[in-house]
Amino acid sequence: MEPQQRAARASAYESPKPEVLALIPAGVRRVLDLGCATGALAGALKERGEVEVVGVEREPAYAAEARERCDRVVEADVEALAARAATELGRFDCLVAADVLEHLVDPWSALERYGALLEPGCRAVVSLPNVAHWTTFARLARGGWPRLPEGIHDATHLRWFTLRDAVELLEGAGLRVEHVTRRPWVLWRGTRLDRRAGPLMGVPVARSAFAFQHVLAARRA
Repeated sequence: MEPQQRAARASAYESPKPEVLALIPAGVRRVLDLGCATGALAGALKERGEVEVVGVEREPAYAAEARERCDRVVEADVEALAARAATELGRFDCLVAADVLEHLVDPWSALERYGALLEPGCRAVVSLPNVAHWTTFARLARGGWPRLPEGIHDATHLRWFTLRDAVELLEGAGLRVEHVTRRPWVLWRGTRLDRRAGPLMGVPVARSAFAFQHVLAARRA
């Protein structure tokens, strides 16, 4: 990864993701973090209590840093590893797929394989950008599909999800959705209107238009 590209994505990929951390149950013993980046989430989990965290990361620079925080880091492509995950990774009581599934060719099959590693009744936490955000329609009205360095329209995204699509993705993998967090913003990184985005989420018509990301908690059926 080029330094400039890494810098642009640092806030999204190298933070402890408090919105994800909040949905990981207290007392989990073994967590699988897909696309763990630098392992910031693992560090936050370990501050909370004793837990084993296994990370999967394909970027060598990220993986090297993640080894300082995770108990084990598998340096591999998430999608390529999925076919042999059952034999190489073992069982878990929590699965995290934060900002990773939209980068896969077939996230449906990958999530089904990783979800099968969960013990029955245990939780998966998945975050996905919301393509139904108003900025998508605004950019399409200007005549082209947006391709940006980060965010909803990150040029490396291969798949796109509304909330309905996200729920169907999880349900197809045998995961029953129990909670959805809608993370709001009006404009990406940069307007005082963002302070009003939270209250707007109480208005049904605005929930989709101003949610830039959905964080879903689901249980293995």
